[in-house]
Amino acid sequence: MGNKPIVLAVAGKGGVGKTSLASVMVKLLVEAYPDKRILAIDADPAVGLSTALGVEPTLTLDDIRKEAVEAAENGDTKATVEVLGEARYRIFDAMVEMEGFSFIAIGRPEAAGCYCKINTYLKEVISSVSDNFDYIVIDGEAGIEQINRRVMEKVTHLILITDSSKKGCDVVKTIKNVADNLVMYDQIGVVVNRVPSEEVLEYMDLGNIPLLGWIPADANLTECDLKGKSVLGISGESPIVIDMRRALHKLGII
Repeated sequence: MGNKPIVLAVAGKGGVGKTSLASVMVKLLVEAYPDKRILAIDADPAVGLSTALGVEPTLTLDDIRKEAVEAAENGDTKATVEVLGEARYRIFDAMVEMEGFSFIAIGRPEAAGCYCKINTYLKEVISSVSDNFDYIVIDGEAGIEQINRRVMEKVTHLILITDSSKKGCDVVKTIKNVADNLVMYDQIGVVVNRVPSEEVLEYMDLGNIPLLGWIPADANLTECDLKGKSVLGISGESPIVIDMRRALHKLGII
């Protein structure tokens, strides 16, 4: 496919509902583009996106990374080259095909040691695989650095999520500053989640980040969270779905 995919990365302070909103984005894209190829990437070590989308991954990219590292540490050069070659195919093993979208989890990075070559290689593999997709949604950790370092070089749309707290606003402004230096993105915007009332927005300092929309606290979502149910089944009339659709519309995505 000649066209580069549209890559939506979701970032923000922990606990503001990033994963739920990322899964609603996947739901909206699947409904809007039944004929397009959509990939959901869970790049948060907490691996919450799989639950929100009702996916059960058995293999993560970090499992593949560990296999490559073990081959390298055993000093068997041939094995390392082969393992890296296999990693490309293993990524397809790690990909779960769901109705309307594919899913892959990055998993938990190993803290010890730096395997830059393997990380760089796997990032290249993800990029080459992602060229087979039209839309990619990445649910990231609280920051943006690890998306850039471990997942994708190019994010087309950076969607920052905050609640109405000062801390949440400070975090999205910091992420934008880091992203301005690190990430090649085309568009950026913020969605304010769990807003108690519209008046609160007047007191929020979001710096110069465009406001894409705000979402009141949504009981439907709380129920999904509590029961560990997939967000895909949430009604299209729920505030979270309606307002997220508006936000994606503002970005010209749907």
